[in-house]
Amino acid sequence: MVTESQYPPVDIPEVDFWGFLFERDIPFPQDKVIYVNPETSRQHTFLDVKNTSIGFGHALETQWNWKKGDVLVTFAPNCIDTPALNLGTLWATGVVSPANPAYSAAELAFQLKDSESKAILTMPALLGTAFEAAKIAGIPRDRILVMGDEKCMEAQHFTDFVRKAGHVPKVRRRIQLPSDLAYIPYSSGTTGLPKGVCLTQENMSANLLQMEVTQSELLWDGGNNGEGDSILAVLPFYHVYGIAVLVHHPVFAGIKAIVLPKFALDVWCQAVQDHKITYSYVVPPILLGLSKAPIVDNYDLSSIKVFVSAAAPLTKDIVNAVWNRLKIPVKQAYGLTETSPGTHVQRTEDWQKAIGSVGRLLPNQTAKFVSEAGEDLPVGSTGEFWVKGPNIFAGYWKNPSATANCMSSDGYFKTGDIGYQDQDGNFYITDRLKELIKYKGFQVAPAELEGLLVGSDMVADACVVGIYDESQATELPLAFVVKTEKVKNVADEKLEKEICQWVTSKVANHKRLRGGIRFVDEIPKSAAGKILRRLLRDRIKEETANKRVKSKL
Repeated sequence: MVTESQYPPVDIPEVDFWGFLFERDIPFPQDKVIYVNPETSRQHTFLDVKNTSIGFGHALETQWNWKKGDVLVTFAPNCIDTPALNLGTLWATGVVSPANPAYSAAELAFQLKDSESKAILTMPALLGTAFEAAKIAGIPRDRILVMGDEKCMEAQHFTDFVRKAGHVPKVRRRIQLPSDLAYIPYSSGTTGLPKGVCLTQENMSANLLQMEVTQSELLWDGGNNGEGDSILAVLPFYHVYGIAVLVHHPVFAGIKAIVLPKFALDVWCQAVQDHKITYSYVVPPILLGLSKAPIVDNYDLSSIKVFVSAAAPLTKDIVNAVWNRLKIPVKQAYGLTETSPGTHVQRTEDWQKAIGSVGRLLPNQTAKFVSEAGEDLPVGSTGEFWVKGPNIFAGYWKNPSATANCMSSDGYFKTGDIGYQDQDGNFYITDRLKELIKYKGFQVAPAELEGLLVGSDMVADACVVGIYDESQATELPLAFVVKTEKVKNVADEKLEKEICQWVTSKVANHKRLRGGIRFVDEIPKSAAGKILRRLLRDRIKEETANKRVKSKL
């Protein structure tokens, strides 16, 4: 059956995203501080973000003759400059393609070439990788800019780039259509290399308004210090979850964000205590640490009113453990890169009523669960989750066949995730049709690692699956490997170490083979040559179950 959102529809203005954020009646003072670097105390107000975005966009147009649809790849850890420079690219009618700063030069070069990027925005510490990737992709070195507090001799800082552009216009000369592209984040596919996900101006505006119905409790004023709520911006700014709730929402709602470049539990706790953080977006591994790590007792986290967890499955046990220890509610949310990202967010008042649920369908969407035979399923029945709405992406970049495969004839996006809904309209996501592995919220494509592995002279064939590690509350990539004749007589333990070290030298941190390697005589495949991944995954589950039985005897 088709389910419509229980929320009233929201009005989505027919404007581009820059106009949506800045050309409106701003409900808070424009000198409201939005972004803070706690290490240097550098900060940006709402007006700073707006003016910097205009200046950067103007510089792109005048210095580099930026055209509509030109792509800028951002390659950096979290930085308070990122929001303004992303939005400045949109002001210049460009497109932002965020890249993981842990990427190797080869991985970054792939995204640069595939997205047809014209320039790179990074930080001084990453220039070595950026220069190497740019050379591979054919991007001139002078098209690499840096941001952040530190300047360097090797590349131009964006502030100098803006200064050289001279007088900034007061009126935008070019305005985009709601259907024009805004972002091309890359989502790892289950087959082949990562795919660019085309997110439009309307996608961005719509999803902010959709998610706002469960975030209206966040206030820009009031509270103990009169400055309103504050959030801790530690989720990656290159991940669509971080883009939505940390790059865009603070500007939209006037919420102060304390920006951390990366997560470390002690630094996170210290920032919460020092800045009286009231609202925290997290992923399950952070909650796992908060529920178990002894160091948490050294800090006062009582200012936090609620956690919002997304990007990976969250167990009831972790939710209950966080509540029992900290007495802080945990709301769950759900979405995908292709849905901009949010389709569901629990209401705070519902968090304890339906633990394990991702909440109710957000406004302006319809959804259904579909059987393997393609039939709509009733409430309570498990099937693949399909969804339709203004937040659904425009398709995969330069990949019409992949786009066609994931869209139904009546316009639904086939998420590849399995679940059901209950009688109260709460949705549950229980499993995944897709083969993607999610390591701490980051996507790992088995096919990408398999392609790398078989390129080694130690590996004849390979299959990669995800195994769930309860101790870390995340999936880990594990490889089944067939040895080549060259290393057939090498001891398994020694060869496993060598292959894992080799892979580590080639990939980003989240793609490492943390689940280890199992050596097999052959990889099971269908008559058509497709890897029967399920058989190997079932083998791991059986081995795990047997170990549990033995441990009880």
